Amino acid sequence: MKENSINLSGRVALVTGASQGIGRACAIELARAGALVVGAARNREKLNELVGEISKAEGKSSALAVDVSDEDQVKTAIKDTVAEFGKIDILVNNAGITRDQLVMRMKRTDWDAVLNTNLTSAYVCIQQVIGSMLKQRWGRIINITSVFGQTGQAGQANYSASKAGLIGLTMAIAREVASRNITCNAVAPGFIETAMTVGFSEEFKQNALKMIPLGRVGTPDDVSRAVRFLASEEASYITGHVLNVNGGMLMG
Repeated sequence: MKENSINLSGRVALVTGASQGIGRACAIELARAGALVVGAARNREKLNELVGEISKAEGKSSALAVDVSDEDQVKTAIKDTVAEFGKIDILVNNAGITRDQLVMRMKRTDWDAVLNTNLTSAYVCIQQVIGSMLKQRWGRIINITSVFGQTGQAGQANYSASKAGLIGLTMAIAREVASRNITCNAVAPGFIETAMTVGFSEEFKQNALKMIPLGRVGTPDDVSRAVRFLASEEASYITGHVLNVNGGMLMG
């Protein structure tokens, strides 16, 4: 793959929600830096396309069809991954869904689905990979949160709560494993052009743009480059941090 200044050769990275959007960009970026990337998602067809693209650019990758909201599937998938590749050095918890509705009308099933996919799956994945990281005394855990986990968003009580929870989880895990040379950080994207945002109305997009000092919507690559940095040795003294990638939408 095309070289960059960060070298992740010899590292094994697991990226959830890797079939599209930010997760896909993260998988490609980590592979470009030399990591062997295991892309996990429900859509096997899209994962195979991802593996094909990485292979075409002479990168190394593998596909893992798994529903991260199913704890047993996650445990089996990660166990099989460690058995095949010997370890997992880098975990990117990116899988996420939305089920938007005002709280007075929000169904409990929509609350549970978002919390399970966006937050509980991250806890389960961390729990399953941590043994491998502790054993080698090296690891990078990166949780993809959101600006709405920092500011809240009307109609997204479930999503905002799940993403705020990821920030708390990030800091707690960072404190638990720091002595073993394992870092845990979060990346908080702002308005990023993905399949999740493509359905927003033009009015919503224009209003969002007015809130972004840099004057443009972000791309998945803007986020994946931040993830690549946090996964590297260059970020070895950063832990428990939330890196904002939002064009200035939220500062401080």
